[in-house]
Amino acid sequence: MNQEIQDERYHVNEEAIYGAFLLLLKEKPLDKITVSDIIKKAGIVRSTFYNHYENVPALVAAMEDKTIRDIFSLMEAFHPENDLDICRTFFLTVCNYTRTNPFLGNLLRCPRGDTFFEKVLTMFHRYVTEVTSVTGPAQHGKREFSYRIAAAIGSTLGVLHKWSVEDFQTPSETVANILTQAFVGGILPFLS
Repeated sequence: MNQEIQDERYHVNEEAIYGAFLLLLKEKPLDKITVSDIIKKAGIVRSTFYNHYENVPALVAAMEDKTIRDIFSLMEAFHPENDLDICRTFFLTVCNYTRTNPFLGNLLRCPRGDTFFEKVLTMFHRYVTEVTSVTGPAQHGKREFSYRIAAAIGSTLGVLHKWSVEDFQTPSETVANILTQAFVGGILPFLS
């Protein structure tokens, strides 16, 4: 029972740290956020922060990993069919996640995102390798198929980057439609 309380407390504190960090990202640049800022915003003591993370860069790395897991969860749930509505719904979900995640928006906008993108591209490479080893239309070579998937992923990241740099001024629905059209015209024919 005591372990359950400690586990719950640990989880609550971790969420408070994440929440405080995300709020601070709306107020100041990433490189200006300090441990003092985070603990004040989270309402925790310094030792609680250090029970979770060594420093702010360690928190950033954990947030990158969490964001990547979230993105891959979205991707794993996506089962494209020859249906524009399914594709549009998926890309709208991706757009809404991007717009409401200030950490991801910040990474997409700034040069600091280099390590994040390196992690994402490495994971995407693994994903593409897995997908093409299991599936891949017979009429197209697996290599060509893997490049098509890589192109779809790269174009999606490029669109999300442009959108975030423009401070999400274009409605999510419009961006989702652009991504849907690119996917339906570029990769979906190779999946059928």
